[in-house]
Amino acid sequence: MATENKNLSQYNKNELPNARPYTFGIVVSQWNDHITHNLRDGAIATLLDLGAEQENILQMAVPGSFELIFGSQQMQRNCDVVIAIGSVIRGETSHFDFVCQGVTQGIATLNMSGNVPVIFCVLTDDNEQQSIDRSGGAHGNKGVEAAVAAVQMVELANKGR
Repeated sequence: MATENKNLSQYNKNELPNARPYTFGIVVSQWNDHITHNLRDGAIATLLDLGAEQENILQMAVPGSFELIFGSQQMQRNCDVVIAIGSVIRGETSHFDFVCQGVTQGIATLNMSGNVPVIFCVLTDDNEQQSIDRSGGAHGNKGVEAAVAAVQMVELANKGR
């Protein structure tokens, strides 16, 4: 496991662009909300720490991870960058594979077809403990990492404008 015994959620604020000029969209799956809300909270705290204004952080709830695609597409209309937050935990059927493949391809398609980056913050874990460990537990908070990526990508996207 690549992140075993590592917390990858630390960042150096001085090495990152200021988030103040940008509007951020956060689309959050309500499925496994004890996981996704921790990811969302980590992302918001990080954006604020990096200079974002609270009123420039827009949020949208969607039922599940598959719906992140549509929600992110809608959010692209009003934001400079979008963070799609979800959690899919493997079960006993192939549903896990279909959802993971679908949301991954959907987010990739949004990134290829538009000028507004969409950050993939969807945990795809084998069990609930792995998700807990990555949403504020032993391995940090992937929401923090997604917010850092969002600030970096929105800066990159706006350099050419």
